[in-house]
Amino acid sequence: MSSDIYCRINLVLAVLLLAALSLSAQKADTIRITSKDLNTSVLREGTHRYLVYFRMKPGATRTNVSFWTRKIERNNYQGHAALTITQEWEDKDTVVHTVKTITDGKTMAPYYHEYWWNKRGEAKFDYLTGTAEMNGQPLQSTDTARTRKLSYEGWQQALKAPQFNWHIDLETFPLLPFRQGVTFVIPFYDPGPSGLQDAAYTVTGSAKLKGYDDQEVDCWLLTHESTGSKEVFWISKKTREVLKLEQEVNGTMWRYKIKLGFSI
Repeated sequence: MSSDIYCRINLVLAVLLLAALSLSAQKADTIRITSKDLNTSVLREGTHRYLVYFRMKPGATRTNVSFWTRKIERNNYQGHAALTITQEWEDKDTVVHTVKTITDGKTMAPYYHEYWWNKRGEAKFDYLTGTAEMNGQPLQSTDTARTRKLSYEGWQQALKAPQFNWHIDLETFPLLPFRQGVTFVIPFYDPGPSGLQDAAYTVTGSAKLKGYDDQEVDCWLLTHESTGSKEVFWISKKTREVLKLEQEVNGTMWRYKIKLGFSI
């Protein structure tokens, strides 16, 4: 074998080895989240509030301003140690949305979820009984109205697979095992017409937020991208609270969530 051919073979083998190592490293830095990966002890009980608003371009006047109140409680639910998370969304002078979510206190497995939207009605999903209803009527296989049909199909899918409630993402992110570069694949489900999804969130770096008394808060940056949307969550390394969200939608709209320092 000539030295030229020998060198080419070695080069090809080296390239293949590097590709294999890269793929292995990529897999090693991806975690499909299950209950065993979550640390619920970091959750901070009590009332937490967020200022939520939009901008139609960077630096533009804020619009669609709302306030989200989220309350975390540890309690007992039908004999299970549980977490109850309630939400109230205020738009101007009106409550537009309320939510009550109950999960296992350690695993975050869902037990119960109910919501109400102003002018849209309410829904209830009971994981322990496997039943669900919208506006007082049970969801069932014979439903033909689009929202009810999609909600029933998503509910049936969710009952068969482990998942976490997407409507309490701000309470789920703090529980993750953060490290630089890791991607979390989270089986998320928001009870309603959307189905179960594997959502990928990547720790893309660190940054500091300046707070009261010029205190700098060291944060993880958790990034999620989907069609037409990019979200970056700022999560305190010390308290694990979600302090900020910046979301770009189709390059034409930006949404922000800012955690308020005081809840009154």
